Amino acid sequence: MARHIYACPLRWSDMDAFGHVNNVVFLRYLEEARIDFMFTQAAEAGAGEFAGGSVVARHEIEYKKPLVHRPAPVTIETWVTKIGGASLTVSYEIKDTAADGTETVYVKASTVVVPYDLAEGRPRRISPVEREFLSRFMDAVPAAVAVA
Repeated sequence: MARHIYACPLRWSDMDAFGHVNNVVFLRYLEEARIDFMFTQAAEAGAGEFAGGSVVARHEIEYKKPLVHRPAPVTIETWVTKIGGASLTVSYEIKDTAADGTETVYVKASTVVVPYDLAEGRPRRISPVEREFLSRFMDAVPAAVAVA
């Protein structure tokens, strides 16, 4: 299973009064990685329909460790855990990997995305080309544990 890797820069303004990256900013980081995956990478693979419209139906995020500002970007790994007829679930880990191979995971998260026809003003089905692209990144193990 392949994962999409995105190097996300941290901004000084991302920190809150407590000196770590604010919880809301993590959603922006996830958005940046998802846009790079679903718009840029998908378009390069011939599945550019996602850029025509999509909406977020649900976010789930588990904060594991505080992240403080530094010059080096953080790594966001993105993969697909579910492909439905008209929705998909994208999972993520925001993390660092040290030179010795040890990982520090700051966030585990998932997002349900619905492809959307902007002209018609309604959700649309996932095309066969999109499904083939997403399948390359498919893994049945979500990043975050579902909250009951």
